[in-house]
Amino acid sequence: MFRKHQTLGEFIIENQAAFKYSSGELSSLINSIRLAAKVVNYEVNKAGLVDIIGSAGEINIQGESQQKLDVYANEKFIQTMTNRNIVCGIASEEEDDFISINSQDENNQNKYVVLIDPLDGSSNIDVNVSVGTIFSIYRRVTPLGTPVTIADFLQPGHQQVAAGYVVYGTSTMLVYTTGAGVNGFTLNPAIGTFYLSHPNMQFPEDGRIYSVNEGNYIHFPQGIKNYIKYCQMEEGDRPYTSRYIGSLVSDFHRNMIKGGIYLYPKCSLDSKGKLRLLYECNPMAFLAEQANGKASDGVHRILDLQPTELHERVPFVCGSKNMVEKCEEFIRNA
Repeated sequence: MFRKHQTLGEFIIENQAAFKYSSGELSSLINSIRLAAKVVNYEVNKAGLVDIIGSAGEINIQGESQQKLDVYANEKFIQTMTNRNIVCGIASEEEDDFISINSQDENNQNKYVVLIDPLDGSSNIDVNVSVGTIFSIYRRVTPLGTPVTIADFLQPGHQQVAAGYVVYGTSTMLVYTTGAGVNGFTLNPAIGTFYLSHPNMQFPEDGRIYSVNEGNYIHFPQGIKNYIKYCQMEEGDRPYTSRYIGSLVSDFHRNMIKGGIYLYPKCSLDSKGKLRLLYECNPMAFLAEQANGKASDGVHRILDLQPTELHERVPFVCGSKNMVEKCEEFIRNA
């Protein structure tokens, strides 16, 4: 049930019963992500005015230069979720290993682990281009009352109980799913409240946008090269429009609204792909499937892949269902 001017807090309360583990913890967890997102949004929007842009001088586990806002966002999300005593473990793209959280409750009954990319596309901050946060939530698989282990995080994507993203753009939006469709909430910065603005978001089955870093074309597998040429061919409703921001959240968000496909294939430079299965591909694949889209590694459904390590990378093809299936066809036939 959608109401005009409904706040995110009201939506969470009214729809809590639809969630199969309706005990309140998940609602509190979404609320803590909402709070951290507002804090990070405030810093993102003043990035050109204070000394928070540029490199922090550190290299993260991915071998990438950490930006100052990467570090800030990572600290804020971890701090907010830890302080609220609602998760038993957190894994972040910016951390070498997962963080085990000791519950203030002596029985240690917290049930959820969170995996997070605190600031996706942060290299765009310095040039004032949209960035985002991606989160993924699972129920732990190890016994309550014990410290979390790597097994709690290395779960296939179909085990997710919630996932979403925040896009910090011309407006700030929080988009999430708990397995019952996808809904988007826009922040009113004047009063600091998220309002339901995009109920029941859906990918069009077909689209006319393809999003890929064509600068890497020479390094792509032949099937991907063939699909890109297909997109560029003047035939029927083609050529498609090429749109690539370089921030997964922003490219995914646009394609979900307008219809399109996002491609980050493996290539001779990145033989396993570049995007992270746990922090980027799984949550986006869960959202895509809940919004009538599709996500795969070009061959297999993303949500069926069994992770083997925290920072595992995979190829990623995601978006409007018919476009993804056409791309998979080119990959099979190459």
